[in-house]
Amino acid sequence: MSTDIRIKNGLSINIKGVADKELKKVPLPTQLALILDDFHLIVPKLLVKEGQSIKRGQPIFYSKSNEEIKFVSPSSGVIEKITRGDRRKIIEILIKTDKKDLKVKHKIPNLNNLKKDQVVKLLLESGCWPFIKQRPFDIIANPDEKPKSIHVSCFDSAPLSVDFEFILKDRMDLFKAGLDVLEIICPKNVNLGIKKSQTFFKEQLSNYKSTVFEGPHPSGNVGVQIHHVNPISSGESVWILKPEDVCTIGNLFLEGEYIPTRTIAVSGPPVKNPKYFRTIIGAKIESILKNINFQKNQSLRLINGDVLSGKSVGIDKFIGFYNNNLSILKEGNHFKLFGWIPFINNSVPSIYRSSFNWLSSSKPKEYDTNLNGEERAFVVTGEMEKFFPMDIYPMQLVKECMIGNIEKMERLGIYEVAPEDFGLIDYASSSKIEAQTIVRNGIDFLIKETL
Repeated sequence: MSTDIRIKNGLSINIKGVADKELKKVPLPTQLALILDDFHLIVPKLLVKEGQSIKRGQPIFYSKSNEEIKFVSPSSGVIEKITRGDRRKIIEILIKTDKKDLKVKHKIPNLNNLKKDQVVKLLLESGCWPFIKQRPFDIIANPDEKPKSIHVSCFDSAPLSVDFEFILKDRMDLFKAGLDVLEIICPKNVNLGIKKSQTFFKEQLSNYKSTVFEGPHPSGNVGVQIHHVNPISSGESVWILKPEDVCTIGNLFLEGEYIPTRTIAVSGPPVKNPKYFRTIIGAKIESILKNINFQKNQSLRLINGDVLSGKSVGIDKFIGFYNNNLSILKEGNHFKLFGWIPFINNSVPSIYRSSFNWLSSSKPKEYDTNLNGEERAFVVTGEMEKFFPMDIYPMQLVKECMIGNIEKMERLGIYEVAPEDFGLIDYASSSKIEAQTIVRNGIDFLIKETL
């Protein structure tokens, strides 16, 4: 059973280099890593040391604030290095893989006989719990809380986005098994967000509660979907998961193993043969890029995630824990002389008609990272509201986050948003102010003062 919702405010950015529907399996990388920045506000307590042999699914560390939340190894091998920063803060844990594929096996009871507490315990013990995040705050969910609902967005509307229908087409049995597990935790309140054009998902998931969305980005953001389907009030929480992570949970309850498969779309204008690669969580980026052709002689930016909310990384870094994208753009380290002159610089993408960009073709364009301007005064223009499909005043909320006014932040809807919901605003805002960073800092301040 499903309902239809049309999102009007937003913008679909058409960037050249979307990944073709071609999938290649990447051999097991020789090196993996767990990046601690992927687990926001988690303070780790190590369970291993350098040089120690580990199995796939073996706990490496747990959260200092909740010992039950364990983080496990994506592969068998040896703890190669534990990188630390200031005050001995753990930055990343490097794992040298082996081909033995030693693994931790979990005894899984019959799914029909499982209770909620048993499911939560298995997810915590297996290392699958970090896949479950919560709104508000966009952090790993608290297993001691009872969620209002669980939401899974089955499509991504961001530029160079992945096609989850293509990724999951051969793993629908695992996806459905994962949804059945989530139904035990939150009966009749597991909500799927499906794109109107996803006919395969509509047919395969007809027995699950779903909402069909139509419209531009950010219609695929799970926060936007929650806002229109099941808004969050103070004191409530909603749990969210990525579709491929639901498959990992399904695999755990079918096979009794933690198999953190990750399908990555490598895309962007410099990529000559953009496609999908199937690897595992934490894979080294270099192990994927050696399988594709791209313009190596140019200055490029590798983005761990989508181009609006991802993080810039080097080729020697690793795929993020929650990422399905590896986006590549040309560095915008050039200056256009007299860039304001009409009919000469029409190739510069812009949302404003004054740039005369609207005279050029609507075909995908070769975007780069050029900001086309510097940081300017943060004034009321109404431009943010055009691209923000929530019943929230985004500019006012950003301003209150900047000054840390908790009461007004709450009244303006801070509990419903996450930094990724402001990714399009960062692109569209003429002020060039990093709204995502401001919102993240505002949420962290709220957590510190209220929890």
